[in-house]
Amino acid sequence: MKATFISREKNDVKFTMEFTAEEFDNAQIKAYQAAKGNIEIPGFRKGKAPRSIIEKHYGEGVFFEDAIDELFRENYVKAIKELELDIIDSPAAEFTQLKKGEGFTATITVACSPIVEVKNYKGVEIEKIENEVKDEDVENDIKSLQKRNARIVSVERAAQDGDTVLLDYAGFVGEDQFEGGTAEGQELVLGSGMFIPGFEEQLVGVSAGEQKDVTVTFPEEYHAEDLAGKEAVFHCTVHEVKEEQLPELDDEFAKDVSEFDTLEELKASTRERLESYAKAGAESQMKDAAVGKVVESNEVDIPRIMVEDEIDRMMQELDQQMRYQGLSLEQYLAFTQKDAAAFRDEIRADAEKAVKTRLIMNGIVEAEQFEVTPEEVEEELKVMAIQYQMTADKVKELIGEENMKYLEKDLKTKKAIECIFENAVIK
Repeated sequence: MKATFISREKNDVKFTMEFTAEEFDNAQIKAYQAAKGNIEIPGFRKGKAPRSIIEKHYGEGVFFEDAIDELFRENYVKAIKELELDIIDSPAAEFTQLKKGEGFTATITVACSPIVEVKNYKGVEIEKIENEVKDEDVENDIKSLQKRNARIVSVERAAQDGDTVLLDYAGFVGEDQFEGGTAEGQELVLGSGMFIPGFEEQLVGVSAGEQKDVTVTFPEEYHAEDLAGKEAVFHCTVHEVKEEQLPELDDEFAKDVSEFDTLEELKASTRERLESYAKAGAESQMKDAAVGKVVESNEVDIPRIMVEDEIDRMMQELDQQMRYQGLSLEQYLAFTQKDAAAFRDEIRADAEKAVKTRLIMNGIVEAEQFEVTPEEVEEELKVMAIQYQMTADKVKELIGEENMKYLEKDLKTKKAIECIFENAVIK
């Protein structure tokens, strides 16, 4: 297959895909092999008729359509990759006359991402941002480290807020025990808000070995419709009460949890780390502000299909987030009393901004002719490997060779953002 670029008019790109007679014939053979089992010809057992007999019976073009489909499946993606086209819609195709024993040419017209001429992306004015690290920030970080190294130990007293209780429970609505409302050996941190409102508070004051009936009312928007708004009683048996014991904040603590010998050294290192994060955060905020000003100052004619695709992506992402929480997008929409169409309209402005930003970044990449070296790709893979705790080769394998172009595109976008920021006027 030979792919040849012809022209571009606004967003519509035209190119050809040229196939040889041999390629066309091989595709017809594949089509024949796939279809012959379902073809009946008088005088032949089903699936046993030769290709020539089938073509004589149904016409020489009987396998043309399937052959073209096969050639497009194998070659269309190769063509757009070879011609470096960023397509945004399905293609339309016109063919030269198709004849057995001859090649053919397909002329493709397809909508591609707009090429944007970005103005005023150098010299934008932004306010300087400095994120200060306070003493209390350092103390809170140390306390968080202290809490992560706490011990959970059994105590012989009544449960208090913040304690962990080990319990069995069985839930009833009236006389009926409901599905999903029973557990044995369940650990629950009182005050964590993990259970139905009012449940945890009623276990405060209960000791190991005691039983307690907990009465609650399910929220009106509860995901199980048969329980929503209903009163339920949980028969609970507490087996154990545990409390969190924090280690002393001293030099021994510093030695146990870090490479430092003293608590003061640990605090100094913590401050240095937090200041590094604060500096990076401030820079990120300023970059966002600079990019935002460039986006605001440029007008872009955004293809509708790109916005719809972005809305689809956002909804799929939300659906995935909801499923991590045990819900579906449909349930989320039901809770918020919206339908899919209304929700799409609600997030349309965000989708348009995301697409516009992406197009403007692409325009800067084109204007500055940014390229990505293999070394830069390898360095990014190493960063991702650390982030996901796997080898760079494994990350590359998971991304897949066909998707590496998207990684390269992200790196070019980062260069565009750096270009805006490096040329910004910071006041």
